[in-house]
Amino acid sequence: MILRPVREADLDLLYDAHTNIRNRGAYFPLGVMSQSAFRGEFAQHGFWQKSEGMLIIQSPQGEIVGHIEFFHPVSYWDAFELSYQLYAEQHAGHGFATEAVQLLVDYLFGTKKEHRIHLVIVVENTASRRIAEKCGFVLEGTVRGAFFNDGRNQDVLLYSLLRTDPRPWHHDADGP
Repeated sequence: MILRPVREADLDLLYDAHTNIRNRGAYFPLGVMSQSAFRGEFAQHGFWQKSEGMLIIQSPQGEIVGHIEFFHPVSYWDAFELSYQLYAEQHAGHGFATEAVQLLVDYLFGTKKEHRIHLVIVVENTASRRIAEKCGFVLEGTVRGAFFNDGRNQDVLLYSLLRTDPRPWHHDADGP
């Protein structure tokens, strides 16, 4: 699996994924940006800035299977939030999102000053909860009614990983 910056040649596929409401489902925000605004953001900064960015998740065969993003969730927190999406059901269960989270966590902790990375996960999203747990994120609690999607306010779970926390994927390569 490869994480890489968005290229201009990716824009049509990314915009199609952005506007495919059925694929986004109950766990990903459903807001849709106009195509001109979407392309304008890419033209302005390539979906990459100092405090936020988007990377393509690419399979070993070169297929774009999804994306992962980081951003500051609250201006006064020393934290990044991650968000990811796979573009088709056939890509689920192959470890793409898990590996993307691990790679981006390593990148952010290696190049940025933020001490905390967190995931905000709808309670019913068992796949993302498994990813958080596999990646060593700690469940901090439930944020009640914080996410409006699928026609209702939903509770979300807040998971965090601090710079000083162990990263399980390093344990395998580097010993205890």
